[in-house]
Amino acid sequence: MIFNMEFETLPREAIEAIQLRRLKAVVERAYNNVPFYRKKYDEAGIKPADIQKLEDIQKLPFTTKQDLRDNYPFGMFAVPMDNVVRIHASSGTTGQPTVVGYTARDISTWAELMARSLQAGGATRDDIIHNAYGYGLFTGGLGVHYGSECLGASVIPISGGMTERQVLIMKDFRPSILTCTPSYALHLAEAAEENGLDFADFNFRAGIFGAEPWSEAMRKEIESKLHLSAVDIYGLSEVMGPGVAQECQEAKAGLHVWEDHFIPEIINPDTEKNVAAGETGELIFTSLTKEAFPVIRYRTRDISSLNYSPCVCGRTHVRMHRVSGRTDDMLIIRGVNVFPSQIESVLMEISQVEPHYQLVVDREGAMDTLTVKVEVGEGVFSDEVKQLQSLQGEIAGHIKELLGVSVKVKLVEPKTIARSQGKAVRVIDNRKI
Repeated sequence: MIFNMEFETLPREAIEAIQLRRLKAVVERAYNNVPFYRKKYDEAGIKPADIQKLEDIQKLPFTTKQDLRDNYPFGMFAVPMDNVVRIHASSGTTGQPTVVGYTARDISTWAELMARSLQAGGATRDDIIHNAYGYGLFTGGLGVHYGSECLGASVIPISGGMTERQVLIMKDFRPSILTCTPSYALHLAEAAEENGLDFADFNFRAGIFGAEPWSEAMRKEIESKLHLSAVDIYGLSEVMGPGVAQECQEAKAGLHVWEDHFIPEIINPDTEKNVAAGETGELIFTSLTKEAFPVIRYRTRDISSLNYSPCVCGRTHVRMHRVSGRTDDMLIIRGVNVFPSQIESVLMEISQVEPHYQLVVDREGAMDTLTVKVEVGEGVFSDEVKQLQSLQGEIAGHIKELLGVSVKVKLVEPKTIARSQGKAVRVIDNRKI
C-alpha cells in the first residue's frame, strides 16, 4: 500500500521538475537568510541565479557537520525564532552538538514523510506501533510518533529503556509494528527469553529498524528471533530526522528516498566528485522544503549507492543501498579499509556466535591490531579448550578470507558486551592518532 499515491509514483520527469523548482527556491532562501551560505557562496563566486538545471547543484560547496558546529546553536536557521516551533539536537558526544529547528510546516512535512515511510514498511492505520526509539532531543522517537499519528495508527510512546517492562507491554497490548534500532530489537528478544516469553507468541507483523548500519545477515537474525518482517529506515537530524528514505516490504532491496523533498548525490569522498549511479561512495543530501533549517549538499559521511531501476512496489523514487558504514567509522587496518558491517556479516553466518560484538583497535609499536570480541552461545564455554580454539580459528579465517586482514578473536560469555538502548557501540579505537 502507498500512502501518497500521487507523489510517490510520479514519473522521473515530474520528480526532476519539482526538484529543480524547489532547489532554486531553497538556494535563494538560504542565500538571503543564512549568513553562512551567503558568505560561502560569495567566496565560491556562486549566485542563486546560477542554478538553472539540476546538474548545477554540483557548483555549490558542501556543508559539513563542522559548519553546523561552528554556527552553534542557531546560526544556520533561515527563519526568525518566533517561527520555530521545535528544536532537536545531537548528543554532542563527539564534539559540539548540532542543533536543528522546525517550523510548523516542517513538522507537518516530516509527519507526512514518516507516514509514507511507515506505510512502505508495512504499517497501516489499523496497526498498533510500539515505538522504542528514544524521545527527547533525539529525532527518532518524535519522528515516528508524529508519522504514526499522521498515518492514523495507534502509537505506544514507550521510548528506550525499561526493557523488561517493554516486553510485558508487548505481551499485553499486542502491538503489531516494532520501531527501534536493530541492536535494541535483538536485546528485546533476549529480555523476552529471560522472562520465559517468546516473540512467536506476540502479535508483531513487521519491524522498522534504523539509526545504525546493519547487515543483511542481521536482518535474518532479527526476523528469526522476533518473528516479523524487518525493513530498514534512514534519516538524520541534520536533514530532517527519520523518514528521509525507507525500504519497502515488497522488494526489501534498497530504501526509497523521498525525492520530492530531498536530492541525494553520491560522491567519491577523496576527490569530492559525483560518481555514476550504482557506484559506491559518500551520500550527500540537499533538503528542498525545510523552512527553518535548510541544508544544501550536506556530507553525511554514510557509505551508500543509488539505484534508479524500477521497483516492484510501484514507487518511482530512487533507492539508496542500505548504509554499509561511515567514512568516519571506517577502520584502516594495515592499509585495508574495514567496516564493522563487514565483520558483522561474517559473524552472523556462524551458528555458535551471538549477534553482539565489538571491534577493539590497538597499536603495538607501528602495527595496528584488530581484536574482534564476540559473544558465544550458552554452553560453548563448557566445551573443551580445543573446541574453543577451533571456533576462534574459524572466525578469524572467515574474516581473513573476506577482508584479507588477520585479526585476533576473543570469545566472551553471553551478555558481557554492553547493550545499548539506542545506537550500539561497535568500535573502540585505542590508537592515539
